[in-house]
Amino acid sequence: MCELLMRMTLDSICKVGFGVEIGTLSPNLPDNRFAKAFDAANIIVTLRFIDPLWKIKKFLGVGSEAVLDQSIKIIDDFTYSVIHRRKKEIEETQEIPNNGKIKHDILSRFIELGKDPENNINDKSLRDVVLNFVIAGRDTTATTLSWAIYMIMTHDHVAEKLYEELKSFEKDRAEEENVCLKPCETQDPESFDQRTKQFAELMSYDTLGKLYYLHAVITETLRLYPAVPQDPKGILNDDILPDGTKVKAGGMVTYVPYSMGRMEYNWGPDANEFKPERWLKDGLFQNASPFKFTAFQAGPRICLGKDSAYLQMKMALAILCRFFKFELVEGHAVEYRMMTILSMKNGLKIKVSTRS
Repeated sequence: MCELLMRMTLDSICKVGFGVEIGTLSPNLPDNRFAKAFDAANIIVTLRFIDPLWKIKKFLGVGSEAVLDQSIKIIDDFTYSVIHRRKKEIEETQEIPNNGKIKHDILSRFIELGKDPENNINDKSLRDVVLNFVIAGRDTTATTLSWAIYMIMTHDHVAEKLYEELKSFEKDRAEEENVCLKPCETQDPESFDQRTKQFAELMSYDTLGKLYYLHAVITETLRLYPAVPQDPKGILNDDILPDGTKVKAGGMVTYVPYSMGRMEYNWGPDANEFKPERWLKDGLFQNASPFKFTAFQAGPRICLGKDSAYLQMKMALAILCRFFKFELVEGHAVEYRMMTILSMKNGLKIKVSTRS
């Protein structure tokens, strides 16, 4: 399931961010060199924190550092090809008067900004933009969805409560839109597919906001399994923290959302329990201070993609949990993997059954 979700978020960010279809979630699940190279680079860079010999390996061009160089080349080839393709498409569309096919993806907007010499945006800058969006929009969202599905399947009462909310949502939206829900036979792939598509069409940005329990499930997952489990910050200048601690330029300060989400001091005696209800009051979602719930950071550095991430996760989980039931494969161990994000070492192997 982890791999499928990674493919989904990569396809999504490439479509929305760069206006290209890469099709990694096609039925035949094609190999994607970019995705593999991206994962390899992520792991190797993270391991530098505990590998005292990495600088020697880099100097000699051997071992993990040689793999890193190869991975970066594959990543660069992919990103530059996307940039050059988009630039060519923009030039071709602008040559045609009143062309309504001009795309408005994020990369295209940065390319337009780069036409002004004062902005100092070159292909390398655009590459950094592309990779920044992939890092922010692929791994974190897919990993959170993986942990959410794991939490839902291991807490039966949560799965049932979520299913009931989604069924009620589907019925209410059909009445609002004055449409008849199509028959849904779990043994008939065609009717099942038609019903899932109809359900997807009933969702919108505003209506998804009414799924309070779903929002609480995702938020509770992020509390216990934040996508970025620890967040280091470099110190540019000497400073004094609010509690009086002096920090020196060149050093580093790290806070650990993973530990903070499990502290009884912050969340009470049931801090280690997966309990979406803690986020609800009279049935409505109640947020916590971002300085307490730090999964998206806080203040000037709060995550710009927070709303977008929630939207994508809610859409994906709404469809999955409305029409499918998940069960962990017997004997499959769910463990942590050493990466920048809190991913699963052995993936998430599950059995899937359909729901009407």
